[in-house]
Amino acid sequence: MKLYEVLKGIDYEMLNGRDDLDIESLTWDSREVGENSLFIAVRNRNVDRHDFVFDAVSSGAIALMVEREISGLKKNVSVIKVKDARKAMSIAAQNFYNIPISNLKTVGITGTNGKTSVSYFISKILEVLELKCGVIGTIQNTLGEQKMTTKKLNPTTPDAIELQGTFAEMLEYGATHAAVEVTSSALSQDRVYGCEFDVAVFTNLTQDHLEEHVTMDNYKNAKLKLFSMCKKAVINIDDSFSKDIIATSNCKTITYGIDNDCDFRATDIEYTNIGVKFNLKYNCEIKKVELNVPGRFSVYNALASIASCYCLKLSIDEIVNAVKEIKGVPGRFQAIENSKGILAVVDYAHSPDAIENILTSVKEITKGKIITVFGCGGDRDASKRPLMGEVAGKLSDYCIITSDNPRSEKTALIINDIEKGMLKTGCMYEKIEDRTQAIFKALNIANPNDAVIIAGKGHENYQILKNETIHFSDEEVVKKYFLNIVN
Repeated sequence: MKLYEVLKGIDYEMLNGRDDLDIESLTWDSREVGENSLFIAVRNRNVDRHDFVFDAVSSGAIALMVEREISGLKKNVSVIKVKDARKAMSIAAQNFYNIPISNLKTVGITGTNGKTSVSYFISKILEVLELKCGVIGTIQNTLGEQKMTTKKLNPTTPDAIELQGTFAEMLEYGATHAAVEVTSSALSQDRVYGCEFDVAVFTNLTQDHLEEHVTMDNYKNAKLKLFSMCKKAVINIDDSFSKDIIATSNCKTITYGIDNDCDFRATDIEYTNIGVKFNLKYNCEIKKVELNVPGRFSVYNALASIASCYCLKLSIDEIVNAVKEIKGVPGRFQAIENSKGILAVVDYAHSPDAIENILTSVKEITKGKIITVFGCGGDRDASKRPLMGEVAGKLSDYCIITSDNPRSEKTALIINDIEKGMLKTGCMYEKIEDRTQAIFKALNIANPNDAVIIAGKGHENYQILKNETIHFSDEEVVKKYFLNIVN
């Protein structure tokens, strides 16, 4: 594609060179530069990629997009100066991939908890209805069973180039729809800048990611951005922040919830250890919904998904029938079968609200004790650690505080932070740094009808330590324990 085509719609100043060069790839990572690349010098908290422009040119970049002038460059390199490289990168990526989102019906999901489950639920509903829906999110980028090959450099919402490349790849495989987890980081860093979503979903907002956003107001305002770039908004009316989103949204708003009047409301909820049943009230009608995923939070996720699919002009009857086919999401209330007669659950809960949701749901279906194994990530919002300890202590009969992804921090210090909240509750607990041993201990002391909740890592199959990343899977550890006691 010609450089001037890539730059369409961007307010830029040509500092040097021609705008009719043939651009074969875009990248913001100098290690990924190939022949005839456009290298975009974006800046973030830790790295200013202006420092790597000479490396990029040496590797084959023939054009550079920068925010400031760079001296000493080769004369045959085109240099384009922009005010905001991140926003410009998003527009350039859309141009380079021929605006793929314009050929997809897209749902963007934001909120502290529930993004992965809602995106998964939506994709499964559409799949049952024989529509091809891609998913972009925490676990992986997929279209049905097909994994996307576009590199995934960010854990949830890809950077703009990877995002648009993934949309384009999904179209090549015949996708008609896409469900995208849109994080606060992605919104604050303009990874989805210039995109227009058919539907934007707000699940909830509780304390998380303050290591990046510093205040809850900043966190909320990042989330609000999504609702200025959508045609319809689907909002959880039971969340206290919903009023702010509804007040600032410039599109049609559809609400869902359990406790308050709304467009899509769940009533007469029946909980079991394998799923939920409820009456769906919408537009003076009542539909009976069956979902094979347990927990109150799953009702919210189902409501968000049903409302979103309705906004995509599918019929309520078709949607409700399709919900019956949804199975559990990997690492989200993932119950692992065993011969011991206990409820062993692996879950991604890693915030105070998320761990409260999972434990409250378990209380509704468990006859015995609740034993909780959890930790907190290092180099992340430390203020939530005692909050998680307090919530877990209040809702559990016994807790084992352990490691999560300590990163550069010492596990013992993270555990001590969690312990401060635990001490307020009077809950019996112990500290075991080794996560495998912590899980084994919890499963060993559990009796039939007890529940063991292993929270924090969910689907992750790694653990990030100070100097290395090792293979680690909560699911595999649990299965190994049960295999050992059988043999």
